[in-house]
Amino acid sequence: MTQEQQLIPIGSDHAGFKLKEFLIESLITKGFSFEDFGTFYEESVDYPDFIHPVAAWINKHPDKKGIVICGSGQGANMTANKYLKVRAALCWNVEQAKLSRLHNDANIIALPGRFIDFEEAVECVKVFFLTPFEGGRHIKRVEKISAIIH
Repeated sequence: MTQEQQLIPIGSDHAGFKLKEFLIESLITKGFSFEDFGTFYEESVDYPDFIHPVAAWINKHPDKKGIVICGSGQGANMTANKYLKVRAALCWNVEQAKLSRLHNDANIIALPGRFIDFEEAVECVKVFFLTPFEGGRHIKRVEKISAIIH
């Protein structure tokens, strides 16, 4: 891994469990390391219980990046985006992962465990973690995301 982050927080519900395990197994060999917030089984669980800890971790370290997974990716994405300093992006292909970093400075990638090929998910994560924020005209746009809180 050619980045400063040494530990990647990751969390999933039961529908994302197999993908989470596959990502960890696949990416450890490429120099990634993880703090696994669960779930640790395929039994039905509530996704917020495993997404909140990842989002809270990133909220404390907004310059780092994390991974959240549920069946559709939607619930994980919505939960993560409840945190002020989190910019979670739901991605199911490499181009989305790249643009979410380049243009939006996303710091959490949300993946749809039931709707993405596992090898594609590995590529999405690699691109997400290795793509820098482009800055420039995108800085003010990203700043406007957090400018208004309701």
